Amino acid sequence: MTDSKNYNHLSRFHIAPVFIFRWEESQKAYVLMYPEGIVKLNATAGEILNCCNGTNTVDDIVLKLSELFAEQPEFIEPRVHQFLEVCHDKGWIRSQS
Repeated sequence: MTDSKNYNHLSRFHIAPVFIFRWEESQKAYVLMYPEGIVKLNATAGEILNCCNGTNTVDDIVLKLSELFAEQPEFIEPRVHQFLEVCHDKGWIRSQS
């Protein structure tokens, strides 16, 4: 992640209030709903956003995904950072103050 975004390993994020994030049984996937539509998330994206509850740090998210997908944290970390940056840029998540 870029330093200009002020992200770090201890940053915490939450879903922006305009979005509804939930498991959609009919689609067997997590979805992110907003007034103009819906985004069906793949398994990894869904698990990352599921961790964006305002209490998990970026490090916590990396460790949870590392365990869930049986991958080394060093492999997971840059992908988590990249996805969080994209989500933040799209307005899906906000930094927890």
